[in-house]
Amino acid sequence: MGRGFYGGSRGSRGGFRGGRGTGSRSFEQEPLEAIELVGEVSHTCQRDLVCKLLNEGVPFFNAPIYLENKQEIGKVEEIFGPIKKSLFSVKLSDNLNTESFKEGQKMYINKFKLLTMERIMSFNAPKG
Repeated sequence: MGRGFYGGSRGSRGGFRGGRGTGSRSFEQEPLEAIELVGEVSHTCQRDLVCKLLNEGVPFFNAPIYLENKQEIGKVEEIFGPIKKSLFSVKLSDNLNTESFKEGQKMYINKFKLLTMERIMSFNAPKG
């Protein structure tokens, strides 16, 4: 006797279920030798750092942020403010607190985790 959409009998899968994947998205990370200055600490807000964007590019959301010694400190949470004076917030890793950082401290990012301003502006261009 059939089993509805799942088809088959005696426990077979059959039907519309599709294949199984491993569920992991393993991909190679770019080397950390390719980090560059992205911004500097402006101030803190609750458990986040608010940083001035100093790079021509705009960081990806959730991109890892590093210190100059390549220690990961957190991830980009939000990007806000005017285009020429943008800010971004960094959600710190669980083992760090905002008191560890001083105003003006430099923040770094993997250069492959930046979008160019031209690319961002082209998303807003009229399609025709």
